[in-house]
Amino acid sequence: MATNCRIADLRCKEVINLCDGCRMGYVGDVEIDVVCGRVIALVVPGRCRFFGLFGREEDFIIPWEAIDKIGDDIILVRHDRPLPRRDRKKWWPPAR
Repeated sequence: MATNCRIADLRCKEVINLCDGCRMGYVGDVEIDVVCGRVIALVVPGRCRFFGLFGREEDFIIPWEAIDKIGDDIILVRHDRPLPRRDRKKWWPPAR
């Protein structure tokens, strides 16, 4: 069993939140601390609004500590409220 994974391999994996069973999407980017050389968070782009005509929802920031398991096809995370990327003070999901 390999314990190493490239960032390009992470982009092919779907992220699933174990707290609510939500399929969050695929990894779009990775935040890295270049001084320490470690991954800080995964970034999952928000879903398209109305066929992509009205932009996207907020991106999710998933801290590395919230990752439960990285499998061959999926990444399981345990995070109550992933932080949106553009506005880190606003919590997900939005009020309905």
